[in-house]
Amino acid sequence: MQPPLDGLMVYDGVCRFCSTAVRFVLWADRAGTVRFAPSQSEHGQALCRSAGVDPADPSTFLFYEGGRALKASDGVIALFARLPAPWRWLTALAAVPRPWRDAAYAWLARNRYRIFGRRRTCMLPPARGLSAPPPA
Repeated sequence: MQPPLDGLMVYDGVCRFCSTAVRFVLWADRAGTVRFAPSQSEHGQALCRSAGVDPADPSTFLFYEGGRALKASDGVIALFARLPAPWRWLTALAAVPRPWRDAAYAWLARNRYRIFGRRRTCMLPPARGLSAPPPA
């Protein structure tokens, strides 16, 4: 039996904002607890589909915590909880009502390509942070 997915961020690998977020997490996560899977990869596509996210048009990244796929602002807050202070302090955003948090997240997700641009190729983090599918 495979352990549940935990500490896994599924992100849009062609989004410049998302790619920068991955590089930031790699820098901030000194303990190496977060792993990554681009939604463009076969593994990322399977994870997206299982969580009800269209891998061809990911409007949200996913963060897996204890086997649960968290979306939008809940995923962001769970990700911050994995990082050391002062980044962990951003979990205080959980005090903001979810509809407000998710509205801000949805606005950023809708406009991320226009504001930050797209990459021509999918950004892959170094092997230390890359998630592989569990063996069959």
